[in-house]
Order: sequence, then structure tokens, then C-alpha cells
Amino acid sequence: MPSSQNALPGTLPAQGPRPPGDSSQAPADAPALARRLCAMLYEGVLLFGVLFISGYLFDTLTQSRTGLAHRDARQLFLFLVLGLYFTWFWTHSGQTLAMKTWHIRLVDRAGQPVRIGRALARYVLCWCLPLAALALLDQLAAPRWTLVVGPILAFALPPFWMLFDRKRQFIHDRLAGTQLITAR
Repeated sequence: MPSSQNALPGTLPAQGPRPPGDSSQAPADAPALARRLCAMLYEGVLLFGVLFISGYLFDTLTQSRTGLAHRDARQLFLFLVLGLYFTWFWTHSGQTLAMKTWHIRLVDRAGQPVRIGRALARYVLCWCLPLAALALLDQLAAPRWTLVVGPILAFALPPFWMLFDRKRQFIHDRLAGTQLITAR
């Protein structure tokens, strides 16, 4: 008896694995929004420790006594630390620890591991859309309520875009030539 006849009623037969270079990633291969948001939340918890240690190192090396001393240099340093963190993980395994936990992998459009140029482009593009939205709100001299609602909307744009994308990818993934897939 063929294996497809042994399947439970109402289920579809399992498909075989895709070849590694298959670029036709179906929308079903993209992780669900809830899984991505959970991975982001977990990533935030992990990054708290990374940024705490990095900030402590920066303050020790610069002998800062207050949070306002060397503020721009500290922000640039932490931006570079985050960039190093993400690009290293994305180029070496395609997954950060949070992405491994939630079975999400970053690959290029052809399904291959991401190279350093694409990883850096994705990292910078992740920041561009929210920061551009916040800068626009600042230039428009928006009312005070937008000080709370504005950042929420700015950081909700990438997940909102994913809901309408046919391959269920974030806008920065589209622009960088990368995609998130479910790691099996």
C-alpha cells in the first residue's frame, strides 16, 4: 500500500525536501507573524545583556560618569555592536540564538546562506524605515499624542508590510534580497 494511503483522513501527503538551491520558496515556508514577533521579543531580552555589557565597556573605556557624556559616540558604538552581532550570526549560521529557538533562518532569495554585504544591507535597512518615519513626525511638528503613537506605528510598519507581501517577507528583506524561512 503506498504511503499516501496510510495518511490520516483529511491530511495531505508529506512533500519531500526541496533542493538546497530551489529559489521558489512558497509562502508556507515563511514563518508566521506570531513566531517572528516572539523571536523579536526573545532577541530583545538577549540583546539587553549584549548592550548592557557593551555600554559598561564603553563607559569604562571613556570614563563616562553620566549617561549624557559622549552620548553620540555611545549611540554609534552600540549601533556598531548590534551590527556586528547580527551580521556575524546571519553570515555564519543564518540564525541568532532567538532565531534558532523559534526555528527561523535568514537566507538570500536563492535559498543560500547570506553573505556579509546582504547582511549589512539588511541591518541598515531594518533601521531606515522606522527612523525615517520618526524623522517625518518630528519635521511635521506633530501633536503630543504622536510622541507615543508615532514610535509604535513606525516600528509596526515592517510587520504590517509582511501581511500584504505575497511571500510574507518584511520590506527590509525585500530590499536587501533576503528572506526568512522556517528552519526544519
